[in-house]
Amino acid sequence: MSKPRVIVSRKWPEEVEGRMQELFDVQLNETDTPMTVSQMHEALQNADAFCPTVSDQVNAEVLSVDNLKARIIGSYGVGFNHIDLDAARSRGLVVTNTPEVLTDCTADLAMTLLLMTARRAGEGERHVRNREWTGWRPTHMMGTKVTGKTLGLIGMGRIARAMAHRAFHGFGMRIIFTDPYPPPDEVVDSLQAEARETVEDVLREADFVSLHCPGGKETYHLINSDRLALMKPGAFLVNSARGDVIDQSALIAALEQGAIAGAGLDVYEGEPAVPEKLLSMNNVVLFPHLGSASRETRVEMGMRVVENLQAFFNGEAPRDRVV
Repeated sequence: MSKPRVIVSRKWPEEVEGRMQELFDVQLNETDTPMTVSQMHEALQNADAFCPTVSDQVNAEVLSVDNLKARIIGSYGVGFNHIDLDAARSRGLVVTNTPEVLTDCTADLAMTLLLMTARRAGEGERHVRNREWTGWRPTHMMGTKVTGKTLGLIGMGRIARAMAHRAFHGFGMRIIFTDPYPPPDEVVDSLQAEARETVEDVLREADFVSLHCPGGKETYHLINSDRLALMKPGAFLVNSARGDVIDQSALIAALEQGAIAGAGLDVYEGEPAVPEKLLSMNNVVLFPHLGSASRETRVEMGMRVVENLQAFFNGEAPRDRVV
């Protein structure tokens, strides 16, 4: 019996690629060059399964392909706003993602952004590397204390809870949050967390605001000029969720005007493009979408895709089915 044909859009960890070669008739991307729309069309016409990543825009144009052969899209990543789910559903495609396995690494990364923005770590490292440091002095590069401050979470899913655990137990931070689907009481109690009714309530009160909401139409530019104006002048904004949750022009204006103290960003609207003004700001820490970027996690993510594909081709329900 022939193996299912699987086409992978980018280079994946070698352990995962090896496993896929054992199980499937797989076409890998050895050069790691992003696929064009035409190449994604070909993949959907020639494979039983197409495996994109969160950087591949599997939109309505891609999914409108003639002579569709693929039956499942096994996406590598927890987010799925890069896939037009309505279009996938209309074509009868199953869509899966890779939740849970990247929770800890992304929470670590969000906490790293928080600490770096508060303590001016990126700026300080550049200062040393550029040989500008002249020695210790009492008023040099003073930042903001983290311990005991208030962390406001927009969204209280798995990653937000993991960050809250680090912040509360590691740094004695007070936790406030808003989420239309709040976590169980025992989770809230373990963090002594306090729920707030609205995003605005969190923004007014928090010293650090960390975004943990999904991307998509409902959260597009959730953080805009009006909401940024509610934050404390000494507050910091952290985003390890999705780039389009923030109106980047409004954020730049708030930073330029001193409406907020700084920002730590791992994701951007229109990645990999980053606005020149953000690149020039010392009070902004910029990462290249590193949330899940540990070897252990990236391997686990790939294996989760493999597990979902195996289940599907065995006639079982993939546990991470989105559509």
